[in-house]
Amino acid sequence: QVQLVESGGGLVQAGGSLRLSCAASGRTSDTLAIGWFRQGPERTPEFVAVVGWTGATTFYEDFVKGRFTISRDRAKNTVYLEMDNLKPGDTAVYYCAADPLEINIKALAAAYRGQGTQVTVSS
Repeated sequence: QVQLVESGGGLVQAGGSLRLSCAASGRTSDTLAIGWFRQGPERTPEFVAVVGWTGATTFYEDFVKGRFTISRDRAKNTVYLEMDNLKPGDTAVYYCAADPLEINIKALAAAYRGQGTQVTVSS
């Protein structure tokens, strides 16, 4: 079994920054792709970003390109999502997700997910 624990959410003004963390644990967690998806109020879930298990490959949804950066610290088995120039439309619960395949994370079909962390961006 794999456990994912998110942290780092909070309230920030538009234009500000936050860094989310996803700590992974479990027997095979260091060989999984890990990413983020979000669900805003009265909206369907949407993929945000993913990093491969080595940390060498990343992929972003268009609406966060140039503003969000995903990275992976393999020694700590933790994935980070640095979010800059935040907008009110980024307000959502952000979930960490893990899967052997990056495509499953992009498709919102990851095998594992965390409990989520709230991000609120005020205008």
